Amino acid sequence: MPRFDGTGPMGQGPRTGRGMGNCPGGMGYNSGYGQERCRRFFSKKEEVELLKEEAEILEQDLKAIKERLEEVKG
Repeated sequence: MPRFDGTGPMGQGPRTGRGMGNCPGGMGYNSGYGQERCRRFFSKKEEVELLKEEAEILEQDLKAIKERLEEVKG
């Protein structure tokens, strides 16, 4: 959560980002470790949705990185 206010990276709520927030274990929804520490378990359907959102965020990040790389290379 970029502002550590519980809203997630796009205001969609907690556990909707890349697991980089202050929840112990980070990336917990994927590893199992963080699930126990955050006391939040996900059904397979929820995990599929989270992974789809994660993939979209990563694709957007990669696109931004490639665009910036081209700008820097000039």
